Amino acid sequence: MRYTHMGASVVLALGALGLQVPAAAAADGSDIRINPWNASPGSTVTVSTSACDPDSDYGKGTSEAGGDFHLFAGDEEGVLTGEFQIPEGTEPGSDTVTLKCPPLTKVTGTYQITGPSPEGSVDAGFGPADDSGTGLALGGGLLFTAAAGAIWLYRRPNADRT
Repeated sequence: MRYTHMGASVVLALGALGLQVPAAAAADGSDIRINPWNASPGSTVTVSTSACDPDSDYGKGTSEAGGDFHLFAGDEEGVLTGEFQIPEGTEPGSDTVTLKCPPLTKVTGTYQITGPSPEGSVDAGFGPADDSGTGLALGGGLLFTAAAGAIWLYRRPNADRT
């Protein structure tokens, strides 16, 4: 019975790890790489492919969100690389990237556009998010009081430390 539970735990852990692999990488192997796979509006996305003729040094790409871009020979031999920027205000969801290069090669991949990156501080319940002085002072005071209490309890003579 114990081995059944252990086996189920191992299967669940491996399944969770399998979900971490981006679908684009799992679907078409090394034909197209999109980095980052989760991109926010305003960020630059780099796309590379090894699907083109190894002698090719140019290609074209199209992103539904980012528009047209060019592919040039990258750092690795036989790999073409290009990049584009996701426009501000782009809605979250999946975006399709299509790459074309001679001779009549066409590969497609998808990646995820996330919501905009958070800016500024977060309201933690001590007042407006801009008012960090009050929250810091209160937090520091609480930490100081807890540390002083712990030291007092430890150094107290004849203390029952059980």
